[in-house]
Amino acid sequence: MLPVKIVSRNTAIEVPWAEPVTDPAHPLPEPPAAPAPLAPEPPRRAGHAGRSIVLVGMPGAGKSSIGRRLAARFGLPFLDADTEIEAAAGLPITEIFARYGEPHFRDGERRVISRLISGPPVVLATGGGAYADARTRAAIRDAGAIAVWLRCGMPTLLRRVAGREHRPMFLNADPADVLQRLMTARHPLYAEADMVIACTDEPPELTTRRVAEALENWQPPLSLPVTLGERSYDILIGAGLLARAGALMAPVLPSRRVVVVTDENVAPVHLPTLRAGLEAAAFQVLAEIVVAPGEASKDFSVLQRVLEQMLAAGADRRTTVVALGGGVVGDLAGFAAAVALRGLPFVQVPTTLLAQVDSSVGGKTGVNLSLGKNLVGAFHQPRLVLADTDTLQTLPPRELRAGYAEVAKHGLLSGEDFWGWCEANGEKLVAGDSAALAHAVLESCKLKSEVVAGDEREESAEGGRALLNLGHTFGHAFEAESGYGGQLLHGEAVAVGLGLAAAISARLGHCSQELPGRVIGHLQACGMPARVRDLPRPYAVEALLGRMRKDKKVRDGALRFVLLKQPGEAFTSADVPAEAVAQLLRDEGCTT
Repeated sequence: MLPVKIVSRNTAIEVPWAEPVTDPAHPLPEPPAAPAPLAPEPPRRAGHAGRSIVLVGMPGAGKSSIGRRLAARFGLPFLDADTEIEAAAGLPITEIFARYGEPHFRDGERRVISRLISGPPVVLATGGGAYADARTRAAIRDAGAIAVWLRCGMPTLLRRVAGREHRPMFLNADPADVLQRLMTARHPLYAEADMVIACTDEPPELTTRRVAEALENWQPPLSLPVTLGERSYDILIGAGLLARAGALMAPVLPSRRVVVVTDENVAPVHLPTLRAGLEAAAFQVLAEIVVAPGEASKDFSVLQRVLEQMLAAGADRRTTVVALGGGVVGDLAGFAAAVALRGLPFVQVPTTLLAQVDSSVGGKTGVNLSLGKNLVGAFHQPRLVLADTDTLQTLPPRELRAGYAEVAKHGLLSGEDFWGWCEANGEKLVAGDSAALAHAVLESCKLKSEVVAGDEREESAEGGRALLNLGHTFGHAFEAESGYGGQLLHGEAVAVGLGLAAAISARLGHCSQELPGRVIGHLQACGMPARVRDLPRPYAVEALLGRMRKDKKVRDGALRFVLLKQPGEAFTSADVPAEAVAQLLRDEGCTT
């Protein structure tokens, strides 16, 4: 393949093209003289800074017209993909199609677009079919460019394509029929663009202004990778992700067929937005399965009902299970995905703080037994985690506080920087401060993703993922004794467990005597129970010890605890005397 050097409207670019097109028998003509460029406005600092902008949409959407104005506004070069292709090939696009067919054209088009956006930022207008090609969409994403869909309604498009009857797609055909067919096929694919701008018959200057303002304010979701080889996936964190769920999920799923599992509290608040986001990208929702809220739903009878509804709706091995809700829904739906048809794709859409910072990441799924929590389950990694921080604003205060226990746990595991941040900002966070919530989700997911990548299945007994159980040996025992009926939330049990873990660490001489008071005082200041006497009912020492002996972390009959030396220094130990634990529980007010 020979590179063909062409002079574009703005810069010299080497554009590779398929070998048959660069036929020596057809020497390349000189490209036509470019029209005088529009006078550029003074460059502006934009939210898109450092990225190319790729305009996509139907024929007649105004990609070239808006693109030239947008480039002038931002002081960037403007390129038209179709013009660059024709200059590189020395043939009009209609002839490339006629001589070599569409597959050959799409392959060359993708390589040209990739080359054009691989260098300094540009504004690029693409042909109507470019973004409908999966490999071209992937190339645009991989280059870090921002795809902007200029979405026009049928009346606007019909007026704009008038006079284009000579184009092959409109020959001997009703333009309305052609456009409708293309819209049906392409709109679900255009929906994968980073930004959607509704366009009307307003003057192009006004549309350009709206596109520019949207780009200047653009905040892409934060993306954190969980690196697990072929099971790797991303955690996306940001606002408004539910409304774009289909667009964000489509690139990583085998088909656009899903089953949604949620609960009775979440469904009326967030299911309509998720459904609309899926349908915008032409996803077929086979079933919406709604369970009762709370730990009681992590039960074999509920699991069986979910599986039967899922399979009765027509789920096959390419159907994705979407978990919309908190940790209970994520664990239940994830386990259903793990065992249905020997494994279905799975996406976590956590709507609680606890789920966003902890349970949605890492692939732990399961249900409870009367003997204890999560005693039956599987490691089943999701294909994607969508943590929409807008959903946290709808949480009841108790749920928000309970979720904060996992944030505090991550602070203690991370070190003084994040733990100090928790002490300074925890009260703001549980009051609903959006910036504090977003920071907590980001920092927690960073820690969790790194730990999971290093110890996916908790195979290290001395560190790694086992450290994430800080406070959980105690907490799970209180949960099991409470019966999973909602009297004690998971996060509340973990908060008490954190206080006890710090206290037993101090009693055994592993940490300073001041640390337990620091941990307990902070959790109580944030409105959470942090001591046994903060709980609404009494607990018996022997009953709690019995629960701990059935904990899934027990090895060779020995209790295992995560202990602290200081924030950022935690370790697992099987050398905690049972009598020391019993004495601590008695001192905290448990009955004998």
